[in-house]
Amino acid sequence: MLEEASARRYGRVFDELAAEYDRSRPTYPDELIAGACQFAGITVGAPVLEAGCGTGQLTRSLVARGLRVVAVEPGKHLVALAEQNLGSSGQVEFVNSRFEDAPVPEQHFRAVFSAAAFHWIDPDVSWEKVARVLVPGGTLALIQYCGLQEERSSRDQEALLSALARIAPEIAAEWPIYRELGATLAGAEQRRGNISEVWAWIGSHAVARQQAGRLFGGARVALVPALLEQTADELNRLLRTTSLYQRLSLEQREALEREYAEIHERLGRPIRSSTVAVVVSARRTTEV
Repeated sequence: MLEEASARRYGRVFDELAAEYDRSRPTYPDELIAGACQFAGITVGAPVLEAGCGTGQLTRSLVARGLRVVAVEPGKHLVALAEQNLGSSGQVEFVNSRFEDAPVPEQHFRAVFSAAAFHWIDPDVSWEKVARVLVPGGTLALIQYCGLQEERSSRDQEALLSALARIAPEIAAEWPIYRELGATLAGAEQRRGNISEVWAWIGSHAVARQQAGRLFGGARVALVPALLEQTADELNRLLRTTSLYQRLSLEQREALEREYAEIHERLGRPIRSSTVAVVVSARRTTEV
């Protein structure tokens, strides 16, 4: 297993793939974002911070709700695309910096959002810095897509993972765990006293820290499951935007893409994958 700091450096590859990332990564269900905003009690004009905005998939949803967004992103190409995607909106300020180093005011934001990015931030810094920048009672909302284990896609997903295990067993060994929906919720409920433990469970991330339990109140989980049907080309385009793909050799990448094409041809239909969009939210306590 890679050391945590070493593993986090793979997050830098997203900036090198900014355009493909923008084309291939899905947006987030509007009902989830609306629910997170409702839980946070934020309305038009509220100041919020986004940690790791990427090319602005979530940012657009926040701006559309009239929120005043400070969007922090370390990748200069990602920020450039986000600025382009948001146009001339006066509701968002971009900060091209690592979240750990970003000069943002303390006890200022009503909510902090992070979509598919929080695990790339040093967990010895992230939980405490978020708590410091939030007003008392402010909300942290973490958002991500995760794989889901269910009957209607199990055979297809097993074929994909088997191909990965044959070609790159070292990567397959670190692939995020797929769980059934009930098991996902049950595990989150058992850990809800510490949001970092919930997030570690949900996304198979090494981010759990004891101090997060005193900084944030009981975590709330909301989710929207979906069944994806993708051609091999669509699946491979998405795969190329993942950090794990960047750790494959050229030969492994070519072999894996051929395998996915063969699976698609063998099935004679799109490849099915079950996924779930998850929001984990918790409110800042007074212990900062």
